[in-house]
Amino acid sequence: MLQPLHLDAMPTGTIIRSTGSWVDVLVDSSVIPSRIRGRMRLMHGDETQPVAVGDHVSIQAQEDGTGLITEIDERHNCLYRRAAGRKVGKRQILIANVDYIWIVQAAEQPPLNPGLIDRLLVACEAQDIPVGLIINKIDLASSQLLSTVKELRKRYMQLGYQAIITSVKKRKKLNLLRSQVSGKISVLLGPSGVGKSSLLNSIDPGINVPVDSVSQKTNKGRHTTAHTALYPLSGGGSVADTPGIREFGLLDIEPWELAHYFPDLRPHLDKCHYSACTHDHEPNCGVKDAHGRQKISDARYDSYLNILHSLHLGEADIGR
Repeated sequence: MLQPLHLDAMPTGTIIRSTGSWVDVLVDSSVIPSRIRGRMRLMHGDETQPVAVGDHVSIQAQEDGTGLITEIDERHNCLYRRAAGRKVGKRQILIANVDYIWIVQAAEQPPLNPGLIDRLLVACEAQDIPVGLIINKIDLASSQLLSTVKELRKRYMQLGYQAIITSVKKRKKLNLLRSQVSGKISVLLGPSGVGKSSLLNSIDPGINVPVDSVSQKTNKGRHTTAHTALYPLSGGGSVADTPGIREFGLLDIEPWELAHYFPDLRPHLDKCHYSACTHDHEPNCGVKDAHGRQKISDARYDSYLNILHSLHLGEADIGR
């Protein structure tokens, strides 16, 4: 139950839900609907929203029982992307102060999107956020698709990422996922329809997040989760459920920096003749040489080139 704040109080708490103009701040055991001080928006003009789920904030009590956010503590990390639409060029912060991000894909309905996986991995690498991969709905995979999924899992595990193949329907690897998120602040991130909310309900049924099916016409997920929310887990820790993403525009990464966020390209960077080599057209390139010797897979090198091309365009053509 919402407990009123004393008007002279200046408590601190954590944002556990954001719905745009208003956020819910968890202060001790109370959830305080709060808004943002106007001048704070001016101070963060390069961001679509000054605060995000996971932020630690100070709030000032209001007479109606709500709070006014007055300060944002320094973040130890945050995941963000280039804002789309009319706010292109601004930073959209998706989540802050997390221990681990799980990129969630479906084996089918909607189909796997390795290009989006690699973009999300780059974003997490750039922010030094530990990240892993979940491939869900494996019960829908044909024998041929199952082979593809296993090869994909093997590829990312060889790069040092955790990768789990799950099925809510078959209860596959849910105990493993539950143990991985226990005691941490984790995030499920991926397109609509891949089963993020279903996974969350399965590892902790007390959460009871609404779920929906994939559109049969488009084979894309419906946006059941409209806002990012952080849910406490009964075994300790918490997990954020996020709205589905169909595109992810990278921000604050120069073309020559991109290869540093590909673990399979990194070992070959010191063999390039040019310090600012983009590993595309330059001669005497260690990365291109390694790719030619099959030390770097075609899939990953092609993915690198696709992202590199979009960075050269200033992400005007946001890859998916």
